[in-house]
Amino acid sequence: MRAGIIGTGYVGLVYGTVLAKLGHEVICADVDENKIQRLNHGEIPIHEAGLAERLQEGIANGRLRFTTDLAGMIRQSEVLMITVGTPPRDDGSSNTDPVLSVAAEIGEHMNGPRTVVMKSTVPVGTTRQAEAIIRERLRARGVDYPLGVAMNPEFLKEGTALKDAMEPSRVVIGTDSELARETLAALYKDYSDQAVPFVHTNPETAEMIKYASNSFLALKVAFINEFALLSEKVGANVIDLAYGMGLDSRIGPRFLQAGAGYGGSCFPKDNSAIIGVARQHGLDLLTVRASQEANERHQDAMVERIAESVGPGEDLSGRTIAILGLSFKPGTDDVRESPSLHIIRKLAERGASIRAYCPHGMEQAALALQDCVGSIVYAEDEYSCAANADALVLVTDWPQFLGLDLRRLKASMRGQAMLDLRNMFAANGEIRQLFDYRPIGLKRRGG
Repeated sequence: MRAGIIGTGYVGLVYGTVLAKLGHEVICADVDENKIQRLNHGEIPIHEAGLAERLQEGIANGRLRFTTDLAGMIRQSEVLMITVGTPPRDDGSSNTDPVLSVAAEIGEHMNGPRTVVMKSTVPVGTTRQAEAIIRERLRARGVDYPLGVAMNPEFLKEGTALKDAMEPSRVVIGTDSELARETLAALYKDYSDQAVPFVHTNPETAEMIKYASNSFLALKVAFINEFALLSEKVGANVIDLAYGMGLDSRIGPRFLQAGAGYGGSCFPKDNSAIIGVARQHGLDLLTVRASQEANERHQDAMVERIAESVGPGEDLSGRTIAILGLSFKPGTDDVRESPSLHIIRKLAERGASIRAYCPHGMEQAALALQDCVGSIVYAEDEYSCAANADALVLVTDWPQFLGLDLRRLKASMRGQAMLDLRNMFAANGEIRQLFDYRPIGLKRRGG
């Protein structure tokens, strides 16, 4: 099948690559000419395990190519997949202008039957709005081609996106169109052969499934983080607590690891968006709003915890704090809404000097932290990051950190405090002998 992907961001690149791997002929379109040139040479602008190799494989076998000619791509494709971003507006609502602009282009240039697939995360009602725009453009042109439109949300996890796209937990298809159902059945035949569950519903429900899924996962993260702080007060162990909870099949173990708070491109943005949708309909989503507020409060609590570890008082001038991990999670270079960035900004505002290291997130962090240029140094490795630091803070649980030489790390520091905000070293018997070790949701040394 000839598939056109509109947008070469994270979702577009992953699905373009995977559809080519499944045997489809894929063209990905974007307005950024420099980006398209790089992609056609096999260079990708993001870090995602295995993606570069699979993308280069698709280019080599002729199933995957990239273009700036959106009109030409629309005319050549049987199925069109919209994957452009929907960035938040100042009020937290999603900006759907990019999506609707693409819909107008499709209506302007399609020259035969088409199925349009909405992959972008959009507010409820946007898929039908996009369909109306396409049909309006067709009427203005005096043509009436068969058109099927479906909401088909993605459930990719950064760091494991290729596996998630090749072996999805479910496929949600929201449409009233038989053409769209038949087209997607052919496009996703490999998923049917794997016995992947398919959820067939209307567009509004499919749009809601995406938001509800992310809101619920964010709620689990906020929940366990609050219980981590309570565990410290009452002498409980949050690791055992989460394990005991997760064994209940009604709860499950995922997203119950205490940390510095949730971040990324989805949870914060999608929570704000669905809160806004509810308000438009006269409703207040108390649980969603509570998880959002709890997450913000938790990140502020982590800032206070770090500040307290290097001495009393609000002023942190003369103090150096080392931050390990800048991406919002391991396995990606994405720093959007990362807890690390919030922590760094707050510490810098109080006069602290920051040294930071991340295996893959430093380039993106440097772009995002332009307001902290005078306060932050990006280190070459973990040991130079810790050099002369009064406190070492582990924010993102990159697996390579477990292989650190703790004695060498400690020897390079000026202070004693190690704040392990992911409990990576909680089971390490040596850690409490070397550092003033401060995990989350567990007893401190001597505590």
